[in-house]
Amino acid sequence: MEIRDLTSDDLEAVLDTRVRSFGPLDGDPESWFALARAALEQGRFLGVFDGSRLAAAARLPGFTQWWHGRPQPMAGVAGVVVNPEDRGRGVGRQLMRAVLARAAELGEAVSALYPATTQIYRSLGWEHAGAENAVTLSPEALRTIRPTEPVKIRRMGPDDAAEVIAILGRVHAANRASGPICWDESSWRRFLGAKDDFLYLADDGFVAYSWEDGDISVDNLVAGSEATARALWSLVGTSSSIATKVSAVVAPDDPVLWLLRERTKEELKQVRWMFRVVDVADAVARRGFPSVLSADALIMVDDPERPANTGTWRLEVSGGSGTASAAEGRGRASPSTGCRRCTRGSRSRRCACPACSPAPTSSTRRWPRRSRAPPT
Repeated sequence: MEIRDLTSDDLEAVLDTRVRSFGPLDGDPESWFALARAALEQGRFLGVFDGSRLAAAARLPGFTQWWHGRPQPMAGVAGVVVNPEDRGRGVGRQLMRAVLARAAELGEAVSALYPATTQIYRSLGWEHAGAENAVTLSPEALRTIRPTEPVKIRRMGPDDAAEVIAILGRVHAANRASGPICWDESSWRRFLGAKDDFLYLADDGFVAYSWEDGDISVDNLVAGSEATARALWSLVGTSSSIATKVSAVVAPDDPVLWLLRERTKEELKQVRWMFRVVDVADAVARRGFPSVLSADALIMVDDPERPANTGTWRLEVSGGSGTASAAEGRGRASPSTGCRRCTRGSRSRRCACPACSPAPTSSTRRWPRRSRAPPT
């Protein structure tokens, strides 16, 4: 088996494998090809080949992800496909190891994905960390959310991509958000050029929604103030005479849930996402922490897939920032120098053996959609 970067000549084979894995594409195939070509240009599309025949493929879309209000580059994992005749041969595991190595080469210290299955990703270090929450709301209830002051709203398109990114940065930093993601500008331009979406922009917020089978699907609504949140949600509610329900991707504590005058039964759908630390030191240094938190602790990391992460680290946090450095006197040796109890990477426990005491031991393995992910 050979693993290499895909080229434009491989895309027809990738699409065939994608259809065999997930069924026919929804929508225009050209959208898929545009997404694939962008990944090729950025070195973010890998394939596994058995001779000249494609056996599996995966993309690594680049994102920004916020952790306690501070952004850092994040390697997404998408479009992971394996031909039916190649399953059960360890092809997917080889591919994901190559994906992890490429994420490190790209300088992305964390990674996230939506799993079709948990087992393989968990065995390679990813773990469930959050979920995209879609709640079903009443359009009539949204209509009762009245703006408290005038908010200027206009339609938006591809040329507003940079402004959308700036708004997300300001809002997530102010809210000290953890988990939400943002695409790069070229991906936003593609999304904002979608013909079937309705897109509106305010000075400190925006909304993107579409009609689906006579009802409304809100892909993203971000607001930096109560006035803008009221204005954008009430705009969605103006369709209450037509739509019977609104499905909206919102955080569990989204302000809209308190702005509604009436709440009865709400259907909640979750799509779980998994997360992995790719580089311990960079992941800690790039994320934010509560400004009131002060900590100094030793942690043991066991990461067979990324040996550079393995060893004892000193975690220091103060003033909203943190560092992870190789623990003085303990080096970066393999956890095998300690006892069996403290080297099991999937466990978090305190070990009292002479090799480890008094350091607490734990595994540091701990994306979000939306925004709506580009089609896979």
